Amino acid sequence: MDALRLASWRMRNLGLHAATDATPQGVVGRLGAVQSQDYGPATWSVGERISGAREDLVYGAFADGALLRTHVLRPTWHFVTPDDICWMLALTGPRVHQLNAYYYRQLGLDEQLRGRCSGLLSEALAGTQLTRKELTALFQAAGIGTEGFRMAYILMHAELEGLICSGAMKGKQHTYALLADRAPQARTLEPDEALAELTLRYFSSHGPATVKDFRWWSSLTQAEIRRGIGLVGDRLDSLTVDGLTYWFAGEPPRTPAPDGPVAHLLQGYDEYLVGYTESKHLLDLGGVGDGQRWDRPVFNGVLIIDSQVAGHWKRTVGRTGVAIEILVYAPLDPGRSAAVQAAADHHGRFLGLPATVTTTAL
Repeated sequence: MDALRLASWRMRNLGLHAATDATPQGVVGRLGAVQSQDYGPATWSVGERISGAREDLVYGAFADGALLRTHVLRPTWHFVTPDDICWMLALTGPRVHQLNAYYYRQLGLDEQLRGRCSGLLSEALAGTQLTRKELTALFQAAGIGTEGFRMAYILMHAELEGLICSGAMKGKQHTYALLADRAPQARTLEPDEALAELTLRYFSSHGPATVKDFRWWSSLTQAEIRRGIGLVGDRLDSLTVDGLTYWFAGEPPRTPAPDGPVAHLLQGYDEYLVGYTESKHLLDLGGVGDGQRWDRPVFNGVLIIDSQVAGHWKRTVGRTGVAIEILVYAPLDPGRSAAVQAAADHHGRFLGLPATVTTTAL
């Protein structure tokens, strides 16, 4: 097993080689959580893993509450399923509170005030869903300051406590709702059950990955992770490549990766990009990113060809088509150009628009 095969295997487990899920909630449930601070691009991360999916499918799942968006795992938004949201918050919420403690103090959000805020949210959201702007007005009317990042941390605290989560969109604005209303049948697990579940879910969907990768992704302590591996050790295996120990579930793939070249246009916070820390180098084994020029902007989207970084991209969506501009680290030969066009066409079908591609060398 070499590093390049590890990267390809990881992409397979993440659902990028072939669509293995039929629904948005299937994708998110299998991955455990999908980072989603950029809502629109995050829907593409979900849709890319569903054969023939259109963005309306993901938007509809979110509107219906089949996908929820909240702060969990780390101090950022993630998509999670209603089935998983409560036990995942109970497991990782305390750690995220610890990461946020400095900001609670700096913003004057002591325990008493946070409790008052939670009471106001419970009352305001009973039987309804409100935008952040609407909630801000209510807090200001109650004499609670919302300046700077204060409102963001008030709402994040309530999310981490399992009080609120995403509601349906109101036009182009996100709303908040009571979690109890959006996920009335959410599972609860005992602490060890939750730890075992998250450990198995991560290494099954994101593996092969290291303990430090999982620590970054989950915010759990190394001791907790070692305990989690012990709880599910009979369903995990490990191997060592270039001095790093990688954990995974299931057998290594016996079939080769898809005939190359195969390209993917990943949004900048796709799980293949942000789900790792110690072994993130697997997506750039050739070190092409080290040669990035800093005298010009680089787009947030990442072009991957055969599991490796090949460039960056952005899209401009018009009424009649989507224009995809790509900056590449090396000129594309005909085979890679065709693979990139196929990836662009895939994205265009998701949007319901024809796609055009222009490429420029970095």
